[in-house]
Amino acid sequence: MPHLDERLEHIYNDVTRRNAGEAEFHQAVREVLESLGRVVAKRPVYAEDALIERICEPERQIIFRVPWTDDKGKVHINRGFRVQFNSALGPYKGGLRFHPSVNVGIIKFLGFEQTFKNALTGLPIGGGKGGSDFNPRDRSDAEVMRFCQSFMTELSRHLGEYTDVPAGDIGVGAREIGYMFGHYKRLTNRYEAGVLTGKGLFYGGSRARKEATGYGNTYFVERMLATRGHSFDGKKVVVSGSGNVAIYTIEKVQSFGGVVIACSDSGGYVVDENGIDLNLVQEIKEVRRGRISEYARLKGKGSHYIEKGSIWDVPCEVAMPSATQNELTGRDARTLVKNGLIALGEGANMPCTPDAVKLFQEAGILFAPGKAANAGGVATSALEMQQNASRDSWTFEQTEARLAQIMRNIHDDCASTAEEYGAPGDYVLGANITGFVRVAEAMRAFGVI
Repeated sequence: MPHLDERLEHIYNDVTRRNAGEAEFHQAVREVLESLGRVVAKRPVYAEDALIERICEPERQIIFRVPWTDDKGKVHINRGFRVQFNSALGPYKGGLRFHPSVNVGIIKFLGFEQTFKNALTGLPIGGGKGGSDFNPRDRSDAEVMRFCQSFMTELSRHLGEYTDVPAGDIGVGAREIGYMFGHYKRLTNRYEAGVLTGKGLFYGGSRARKEATGYGNTYFVERMLATRGHSFDGKKVVVSGSGNVAIYTIEKVQSFGGVVIACSDSGGYVVDENGIDLNLVQEIKEVRRGRISEYARLKGKGSHYIEKGSIWDVPCEVAMPSATQNELTGRDARTLVKNGLIALGEGANMPCTPDAVKLFQEAGILFAPGKAANAGGVATSALEMQQNASRDSWTFEQTEARLAQIMRNIHDDCASTAEEYGAPGDYVLGANITGFVRVAEAMRAFGVI
């Protein structure tokens, strides 16, 4: 584990002491602090007035009970969360995740990452995250609706287009956003379109929103590859996951000439050396809500399914982890490097463990951290807020053009910051410092808050 600057060691120790048992949050904080030694050495003012300590402490943590009734009349109790982490740059902005693994530590890690990710977009949005340990899988539409309405009954009192604007995340798609927006509208008696993003196009959503995270990661990696004279054209690519982020990563990579040969879900992964049939994946996952194991059976020749195992055993030149946190380990990193990896873009939030990141950097692999590479989703959410505020609706082409420019700007800002601080090509350091400075400067301007 890299050494922390002595001026920052006590901050990390306080974070771990005050947030006991929240391993993912500790990991996210340490990863940022490891980059800040160079900043406080160059600008000691950032080590004053407990500025860094304040950035590591959420402004507000909300935990609440969510009772709901299933189709058989049985009452269930889940736990809801919203961590409003930092509003220095704008209203809290970040998704809602419905998954059994959700707890306050997961939500705090995501909210902390979101703060810097949102700062990198250059748009006026702060950082937050929320969700519940509810599992929507195998639940009927009526059960999901009742849960979402109960969840929003409590959450609604903490939201507003100038206060906190959630979106979707794992387990929260167009269906869930629709149920929550409808209930918010009923509770408040207002059509406040800007209070949720990821909405349907016919009631205030933005074109290119569902594609944005996957497209944005691909734009970032494309720009990163170009710094070494490479492109996606003809490259073998592995994309983990088969949800929204993975599907649109596959689509955009294929449009750039890359050959995506594998994708996965929690049960295992499928390999298709001729290139993943995206239409088939979408039919299985988005229409039928099925399992990726069905792909090999339906596709037949040239494809095969591996139950469990690691998708990162599949040799590739570009890796795009797009499933969940800490899915790619040090062992996986060694395998990828041995098999000829040249670049990796994190489509999920913190999908690579710290030892994996270290191995990639030591091997000279182009590495795009999630807070920079997967910022396209929240950037397009902010563009949706902009359209809602102006009562406007942009074309797909307009929105994607803005997204592409934002992602290229993020890449260039991270690259130039890394260069400025004596670490050319270190996108982790570049992203952390760029995001931190933007938030820190706003907080310094506001005084001690």
